[in-house]
Amino acid sequence: MNTFGRLLRLTTFGESHGTALGGVLDGFPAGFAIDESAIELALRHRQGGQSTLTTSRREPDRVRFLSGIYEGRTLGTPIAFIIENTDTRSQDYSALSELYRPGHADFTYQAKYGHRDARGGGRASARETVVRVVAGALCAQWLRAEGIHIAAYLSQVGTVLYEEGLYRSSIHLTHEDEALLHLRYEQVVPCPDKATADRMAQAVAEARDRHDSLGGIISCRVDGLPTGLGEPLYDKLSSRLASAMMSINATRGFEIGDGFTLASGQGSTCNDPFRPTPSGEIEQTTNHCGGLLGGISTGAPLFFRTAFKPTSSIGLPQMLCGEDHSLHEYTITGRHDPCVALRAVPIVEAMTALTLMDFYLLHRAHQSGAWR
Repeated sequence: MNTFGRLLRLTTFGESHGTALGGVLDGFPAGFAIDESAIELALRHRQGGQSTLTTSRREPDRVRFLSGIYEGRTLGTPIAFIIENTDTRSQDYSALSELYRPGHADFTYQAKYGHRDARGGGRASARETVVRVVAGALCAQWLRAEGIHIAAYLSQVGTVLYEEGLYRSSIHLTHEDEALLHLRYEQVVPCPDKATADRMAQAVAEARDRHDSLGGIISCRVDGLPTGLGEPLYDKLSSRLASAMMSINATRGFEIGDGFTLASGQGSTCNDPFRPTPSGEIEQTTNHCGGLLGGISTGAPLFFRTAFKPTSSIGLPQMLCGEDHSLHEYTITGRHDPCVALRAVPIVEAMTALTLMDFYLLHRAHQSGAWR
């Protein structure tokens, strides 16, 4: 399937070294004013070639909208767009057309389809995520207009950890903490704390110099969510978020709130009580659940983490199996990220925005009685 969403649906197309990649975003409400500079900024956050810590492939990533937007406003019709590929070096992959790289989708695509595009991983390449970032940037603008703010950041690279307890558990952030979170993209890598960001960058540089790679974890906090987003039982917000994050290349794990830590906890210390507020509302006092109960948003901040494996393409000799069952010692060349998690932060934000806007529209449909 190349389509994500229910009321708001994104369909993507294209390969890593094809002419272009593109998408069709259907179901976006009409009359919304689009800030194209915000889309360009999200694309720059994902873009490679901006430092020695990422791939040297530098695509301009200029998005061209084909439909759905007129005079700066959405029409309510499908928003179609393309991003051309201009910095491909397909010759780097010519020797891999009959070899299966360890950790890649080469073997599984060949087994499933009987024919594959070996250039840069084809459709399985993380290059495809540029489309998600465009669509997610559109959704993030709409959500911000509703008072919903999404912020993802690196919380671990290799063995370097960011002490993120405040963002994980706090119901209300101070202005200082909010400002620190918003500065994440101004660091050498997208982590709110400069000292930790510098140590993460050093770890990636050392792995790169060894011709090796590192994995990482991206945390995401969403503030301003209303209560009631989620469709039980089989389309919970937690379920769709997990699906969205696990659809991103190189993801290997997902947890909401305190996640796997709760398995060693106790109900007496891990439950999230509620209390009345002076304004007459009800809110949680703690947030072990990450803002979701029964797969439905509680109104507390949404918090989750996604784990990314080390980049599979490394510059060390490895044994590769050929289509003819032969074995070859081979060193993969080309341009690859020593840590894919560094550039995946805006992708996590994009998939979060797509998921939440879809559920927000579903929630409005229920409230209006359109689904009764």
